[in-house]
Amino acid sequence: MNLRTARRIAIIAIIASLSLTALIGILTLLSGEFGEAQGKVLLTTLLLAGFSITVLCHLAVVGRALQAVGFVGVAVSAVALTAGLILIWSDFTDSEGVWKTFGVFGVLAVSFSHANLLLLLGQRRNSVVRLLLYLTVAFVALVALLICLPIITNGEIPGDAGDNYWRFFGVVAILDVLGSIVLPVTGRFLRDERRIRLELELTEELDARLTAAAVGTTREAAAIAALEKAL
Repeated sequence: MNLRTARRIAIIAIIASLSLTALIGILTLLSGEFGEAQGKVLLTTLLLAGFSITVLCHLAVVGRALQAVGFVGVAVSAVALTAGLILIWSDFTDSEGVWKTFGVFGVLAVSFSHANLLLLLGQRRNSVVRLLLYLTVAFVALVALLICLPIITNGEIPGDAGDNYWRFFGVVAILDVLGSIVLPVTGRFLRDERRIRLELELTEELDARLTAAAVGTTREAAAIAALEKAL
């Protein structure tokens, strides 16, 4: 399955899930009945819609130099989806571990989605844009960490230092939002540093070696890395 097909499937899943959710809501309002089965189906379709949206964000960087991050994001979203489906449809008497898994991986799925959209600017050569990108992605990661720690430790972190902890979280979250707004605007108006185009004719052997070196990235990035290393 190629990238275009995967994105198309994700978009179709989003539309189908949201449409089914709307249909269930309408039928529930008209019939006046809302039982356990309807609730589970409604939650499942909402969960699938959320999963599809995050996967679509992850796929945005697939085919680019940082596509490995996109694949990690897809895996994280899949774990969150699985945990969510278990919580909805199973009858576990002790589901604390599943709840923690869903909470942590749900946060990570959203964070990876956020980061992957920002990483669309990862190939920009402007130093200001790259600095803002690194800082904003760091803030995204820190926000995720600060949310996950209380979930994993059952509130032992932050413990008695909760007031200061969440104040710090608020500061980081504000910087996260600020960077997410400023970065695309800055990237739109700042041009990349001047680059000179170089065309080379490669032998079949060099072409094969370049293709092998470009696994997980682009051939252009692999060629630039080889030149920088050699020079």
